[in-house]
Amino acid sequence: MRCLIALWLLALPLWAAKPNFLVIVTDDQRPDTIGALGNPRIDTPHLDWLVNNGATFENFICSNPLCVPSRAEILTGCTGYRNGVRGLGGERINPKLTLWPAAMAAGGYRAWYSGKWMNDGQPTTRGYHEARGLFSSGGGTWKKGEVIRGRKGRPITGYRNWTFKNSKGKPDLQKGIGLTPLTDKYIADGALEFLKRNIKQPFFLHVNFTGPHDPLVVPPGYAKKYTRATMKLPENFKPEHPFDHGNLKGRDEALLPWPRTKADVLDELAVYYAVVDHIDKQVGRMLAQLRADGRLANTFVIFTSDHGLALGSHGLMGKQNMYDHTIRVPFIMVGPGITKGQRVPAFGFLRDMFPTVCDLAGLPIPKTVEAKSLAPLLRGQRQNVHSAGYGYFQDVQRMIWMENWKLIFYLKTGRHQLFNLTDDPHELNDLSRSPVRRVRLQRMRRSLNQWFHDQGDELFLRGFKD
Repeated sequence: MRCLIALWLLALPLWAAKPNFLVIVTDDQRPDTIGALGNPRIDTPHLDWLVNNGATFENFICSNPLCVPSRAEILTGCTGYRNGVRGLGGERINPKLTLWPAAMAAGGYRAWYSGKWMNDGQPTTRGYHEARGLFSSGGGTWKKGEVIRGRKGRPITGYRNWTFKNSKGKPDLQKGIGLTPLTDKYIADGALEFLKRNIKQPFFLHVNFTGPHDPLVVPPGYAKKYTRATMKLPENFKPEHPFDHGNLKGRDEALLPWPRTKADVLDELAVYYAVVDHIDKQVGRMLAQLRADGRLANTFVIFTSDHGLALGSHGLMGKQNMYDHTIRVPFIMVGPGITKGQRVPAFGFLRDMFPTVCDLAGLPIPKTVEAKSLAPLLRGQRQNVHSAGYGYFQDVQRMIWMENWKLIFYLKTGRHQLFNLTDDPHELNDLSRSPVRRVRLQRMRRSLNQWFHDQGDELFLRGFKD
């Protein structure tokens, strides 16, 4: 009998016992917007369930805090220096790289996609078998130069003329133009269409929500749940940033007038929290479907965001900065063998998701991937796989994070900021000019210079000096 069972197991398809993967990525979500991670003002029961039943990485980094390059890192498992997309305009992913969905499909997975698409090509030309709930640029009827106003009469500058596309790529105007109160619901609907299928293959489902990116729109039923009176200003709120960080004239920074007022920021926070809460409900719908059909126990669920957002912190509104509220993102993994309620202090990067999932699926990690698998951390085999964290934004900012110290370097002005994150988690006390910290700053600058030189950063290849 044992021999017969062994022969039967050998005869099973390669994918028979493989786990499923549900990867959920939001847009512009700060790391402090989940109830179970210490925010009592927001209602996120389904994200809380993920936190309590999985592993939360406490120092997870997006590297490049801008939508397109951040998502290129996710797809390629490489930094922007290697994949060709750094957010400098008109860049395309290096065609020589093996992309995440293609690697999963080659390993016997059904690769599905639902949600916003910002990189070149389309999901089905990038390795995914199918796409539903596809939200991408173009297809709208708003005229060029036409001012469309949203909440409080403010001009809409984000996701202009974006539309949902049907299976033939034609715009579905019935679902609206640009972001609407139901955009994230429609994306979840697309994901659920896949999850309700009765397939034998393991699945790799990648869901990209639009929220809580601007323009912020109150979802149905949330008009009174979050109000200015129930919000609290960030601990590092400032009316203005103390100096030009290289993006003060960017689109994101024009969302609110200068100086930022407490009332304006509290109003934005209220709607921002409502959108995150609404996304939480969409996550709950997907989890409920997996529970109902018995697949949740064999599914790895990953929740994260492409980057955070300032939203009044340090006097900024956008994500183009190296502060904790932006460069660090929520990252939670639930799945077979993962210790419940685990907190992982080690560094991780969004690009690490690619090799981590390949590792957990028992698939080979493509040779073009330079990121590292985090699976050894989840298995308790290692305490870290990265010795430091690094961040960069266009040609104006570079960052290194070592242990409890962060150094930000502003290339255009030669300015530094040095923060002790243990004593100063909100990054309000710049120690870069302290004589006592001079040696530390110089040591960190050498490490920063070396890493970016090794990445092929043209500025550091030329021997950038202090």
